[in-house]
This record gives sequence, structure tokens and C-alpha cells, in this order.
Amino acid sequence: MRSARGHPRPPFQEAAVADEGVRAPITMATHRITWQKVTLSCLVPAAMSKTALMFAGQGAQVVGMGKDLAEAFPDAAAWFERGNAVLGYDLAAICFIGPEAELTKTEHAQPGIFLASWICFQMLKARVPNLAFDAAAGLSLGEFTALAAAGSLTFEGALRLVRQRGRFMQEACEATRGGMAAIIGLDEPATREICAQTGVTLANLNCPGQLVISGPAEGIERACELAKGRGARRALPLAVAGAYHSPLMAEAQTKLEPELRQARLAPTTVSVICNVTARPHGEPESIRTRLLEQVTAPVRWEESMRYLLGQGFTRFIELGPGTALSGFMKRIDKTVEVLSVGNLPGLELAAAFSIS
Repeated sequence: MRSARGHPRPPFQEAAVADEGVRAPITMATHRITWQKVTLSCLVPAAMSKTALMFAGQGAQVVGMGKDLAEAFPDAAAWFERGNAVLGYDLAAICFIGPEAELTKTEHAQPGIFLASWICFQMLKARVPNLAFDAAAGLSLGEFTALAAAGSLTFEGALRLVRQRGRFMQEACEATRGGMAAIIGLDEPATREICAQTGVTLANLNCPGQLVISGPAEGIERACELAKGRGARRALPLAVAGAYHSPLMAEAQTKLEPELRQARLAPTTVSVICNVTARPHGEPESIRTRLLEQVTAPVRWEESMRYLLGQGFTRFIELGPGTALSGFMKRIDKTVEVLSVGNLPGLELAAAFSIS
């Protein structure tokens, strides 16, 4: 694999967010923390660091995402316009002004987060022409953004796929009665035992002490009761539309299969870590298979990050709304540098410190 080097181009987080995972209060991630992390992240010369990009997943959406970038940079505004043209409707308006109920619909949240994250990536490359990265990863839908950043998917192709993925998952939610819950402070073996007893599954393995379960609503309720009895600090049902990353998404998986089969994929220019295997993706046909499996499989985020740490990565740049992935990384390894670029202040700080 070769390093990807950025250059200026013309236009163009399910507590923590896991794609279809937990929401921001659990990680206590805020824009204030973003500023702190940016300040700390640039003290080590780039030559001593291997850099990985991290792309946000569903749940990171917030009304206003990308708006400050679009107002500050004509190229960012042009990317939003290009996204609107690809999809055939005004997704930018939903991102900028909502309403929140519309933005949080899976069919809008997924392409919206992809678009906002992609624009953060493009603006960072424009502001830091020597930006180099050696790997990318994204949490569930963020994996599509990571693949686009690594050249496997085109912008247009990835945006269309996540739009369809979001629609199909929304339809699966409406056809089933499912839910999700965050299990805080209980280890994986104990959580797996509870899943087996209640007919639910692990959906997101985010970081130490934070797991997300998914499945039938009645099973989630029972699992939360058992988790509290086993000593979990918290077992919180999540305000999500359905049981993402569980067998209840099988209908969405079936519908997505022909879309992925028709999609054009190229070999990645850098390693992109697969949510399903927690290892780098292989050739395009393998990528296609893994993206399909991902719809019903658990997201092995902590294991993915530990793989990168084992490969010598010491700098992680989160791109997109929210700072949940940065929060996860701080729980996985407090010694690494973490930078969040999800808005104009984060971008300006990154540019000021000349990350490259």
C-alpha cells in the first residue's frame, strides 16, 4: 500500500455515537473537547507519526453540520451542491436547517453524514496540501466514506450507495419491532451471555466498557434488566428507529446486494479497515462482500483501532460531525494523538498546526 497525499481540489456518530449506536452524552464529547484535542495533537512531528483517518457513523448527525464550512469556503458549498445533484433533492438544506426529525431519518442521516464528512476531508486536504495518511477506517456507514477517501469508491458512487443503504435500513426498521441499548461498564463475555439468554446480539464493540446490543424490542428490555443485575453501570435503551447490525436488518441486506453488485470499486490506495473483520480490506470483490455482511454483523471498532495501534499508528484524525470516535480512541489508548475536524474551528486549528 502507498501513502495517499492530498492536494487542493475544486468542488467537491447508533453517549458516543456508534453508527446506529450510542449518542454523545456517554462519551461526553463536545466541541470544547475538540479544541483541546487539536491543541494537543500536533506536538509530535509528522515524520515520527503514522496517521489514520476515522470517519463518523450514524448518530453523529446534528442540524447545522457542514454549514460553517459551506459559508466559509466556496469549494465546500460546491460539494454540497454536487451532492444535491447526485441525489436529486436538497440534502444540504436538511443538513443545515433540519428539521431535526427529518435529519435523523436514516435515509437522510446516512448520506448527510457521508457528505459532511467528505467535505471535512476535502477541506482539510485543501488547507494542508501535504496531508499524508496511511490508513482509514469508518464506523459502519463511515466505512463507505473511508473507502471513498482511499479511492475505492467515487464520491458519486459512495453517496448513492449510502442513500440506498439508509432507505433500505429505514424500511427494515419499519417492518420489524427492534431496538438497541448501550451497555456501560460490563465486559464482553458477560454481555455475550446476556445476549444468548435474551435473543439479542452485540452490534457495536466500541471501546473498553462500552458495548451496544441490538435485537427484538422485548429482548432488549430483558437484556437491560439482566445487565444491571450483573453489575453494569448503565444499560440504556437508545432512541433509534430499529435494530441495526442485527439479523432484523436482513431485509435491508437483501435489497442492498444488487446495489453493491453494480457498484464500481477499485483497489484502495491505502489500507481501509473492515468493520466485519477488523483487518484491512482486500480486493474489490472482497470489499463488496464485506460491505454487505456489515449490515447485519457487529462493528468491531475497538479491535480495528487496536490493529492500527499494533501497526504503529500514533495519530488519528476524525473527520465529520461529532467527536465520538475521538472519545472511543481515548478510552482505547490515551497515549495517541487524536484530532477532530468536524467544523470550521477544528479545520482552522488543524491548518494552523500544519498537520502533514
